[in-house]
Amino acid sequence: MTLHPALEALQGVNVQRGVPLSQYTRFSIGGPADFFIESSEESVFLQALRNVRASGLPYLVLGGGTNLIVADEGYRGVILRYTGAELNGEGGVIHVAAGAVLQHLVDFSIAQALEGLHTMTGIPGWVGAAIYGNAGAYGHSISEFVDTVRFFDGERIRCANRTECEFGYRESIFKRHKDWIVLSAVLRLPAGDAVLLRHEASRILSTRNAKYPPTMKCAGSIFKNLLVRQLTADVQSQVPAAVVREGKVPSAWFLEQVGAKGMRRGGIVVADYHANLIYNEGGGTSTELRAVIRELKARVKEHFGLEIEEEVQFVG
Repeated sequence: MTLHPALEALQGVNVQRGVPLSQYTRFSIGGPADFFIESSEESVFLQALRNVRASGLPYLVLGGGTNLIVADEGYRGVILRYTGAELNGEGGVIHVAAGAVLQHLVDFSIAQALEGLHTMTGIPGWVGAAIYGNAGAYGHSISEFVDTVRFFDGERIRCANRTECEFGYRESIFKRHKDWIVLSAVLRLPAGDAVLLRHEASRILSTRNAKYPPTMKCAGSIFKNLLVRQLTADVQSQVPAAVVREGKVPSAWFLEQVGAKGMRRGGIVVADYHANLIYNEGGGTSTELRAVIRELKARVKEHFGLEIEEEVQFVG
């Protein structure tokens, strides 16, 4: 495969060809990318991104790959990854680069006796993607603690405060502007008790690992939970009050009602103990995974008249 002139012009960057994206997704699914570039240096990453954008080549900026379903055919274009992982702070303020592992940020906050991020222990992925999708668990979302986000808007580096990030449930302005790339963030957290935070984080991690074993090839929950206020009165009347949590109905409840548990297609399986957990048992393909997701959405639509929305993103 001939290297595009825009890629040949890059300095200090190793452009790889035909890299299997299954190596970079938690599902362990996905064909090769035509070209693959990664750098831990922000300036180098941005120069590569600018060159690729100017070339007109299709491109995608990849993070930890936790929530991605990559096509079996792979990606016909350039995959870029920014792996900068700087993490420091004091006095309740944390500075963190987008390529930092989210768990490292959680652990750092606990060590600093700062409260809030401890509930996100065990969530896989990187900080940039956590901000992009406003990740959260057990009553907290990362948006609560964001002070500012530095990002590249395709032309220049900008900063946005929490309000400007337009966070919502598993939403942010970055999801709506996919060419805006999160580079780093400043977080502010309240003081807490490090001993109590470690204890609570350990309890949460045990619960999470029982549901989503670290070796399981999955993306955690596939579908977003549903806000009660957005449901029709008819659907609300069908949902037991005990199911509602923090104003949301778990997608798993709707999926369980339509027989999702234990559903299988090839190497792709819906867990028999959690209807919103789909995993690659081994040898599963993107085609099979997408087919299962389509089937589950169709069943819920037919039974409840609801459109459930994926948390995962599709590539290729």
